[in-house]
Amino acid sequence: MSLFSGLDQFGLGKLEKMNIFEEETKKTAEGGKPVEHKVSEEDLLFDKSFTCPVCDEEFHSKMVRTGKVKLLSADSDLRPKYQLVDSLKYDALVCPKCGYAALSRFFKFMMPSQAKLIRENISKNFSGLKPTGNTYTYDDAIARHQLALVNTVVKKAKASEKAYTCLKMAWLFRGKAESLPKETPDYEKQIKEMATQEKELLTNAYDGFMVAFSRESFPMCGMDEMTVTYLIAELARRIGKYEESSRWISRVLTSREANERIKNKARDIKEKLNKQKEQA
Repeated sequence: MSLFSGLDQFGLGKLEKMNIFEEETKKTAEGGKPVEHKVSEEDLLFDKSFTCPVCDEEFHSKMVRTGKVKLLSADSDLRPKYQLVDSLKYDALVCPKCGYAALSRFFKFMMPSQAKLIRENISKNFSGLKPTGNTYTYDDAIARHQLALVNTVVKKAKASEKAYTCLKMAWLFRGKAESLPKETPDYEKQIKEMATQEKELLTNAYDGFMVAFSRESFPMCGMDEMTVTYLIAELARRIGKYEESSRWISRVLTSREANERIKNKARDIKEKLNKQKEQA
């Protein structure tokens, strides 16, 4: 009995002997290959709706589809690296009407006094966002994070929010440097400038987390105390504060609360630190 037996009831009896994969079999015999759709960054994005807590404007912002991107690895300062897309580019939300901007985890939280500061110091002079393509370039993302950072200062945000915004922005400069084609004119000059920008932002992130550690409660920016302790140690190492880095690493390694995963990461940092001290 054919899979298509009974098609004559629809007047399609001539199709009863069709082979489902006849076309594919034919292509294989001819040496042809099925056409594959290559997944692009744009395929991994969607427009999500948000309501601005400052001006109540509803707007859309590009977001990465969760579950569609694969985490490949993470840098020693916890910067995640995903397959096909740098999701960090899409983390800053910007209201196109009033200019309020923040990282997605902080966007909804707004006190009336903070909204007033933003309206008086940002919204009055905000000239709008530059149009983007179907994806954000690193320059688009850096500009949006820069706006988020200035908002943290204007609204007198917690030190941890300022620090985390600086950290995310530093990661964007690193990502931009890694993706810059080597044939780019003035390649070495641009790489050096981006490294300088990254280090300045990492320094600010370090300073901010140091203040937050002594004044704020945990979890902080979604991180527990041991993760923040480790992060401060690594930021200190990256900006050349080797003695400070050693002290913070020791806190992780001697803590009963730190799990083995974070202790292993701390051991890796200690090894790097020892080599840097020898070379200094």
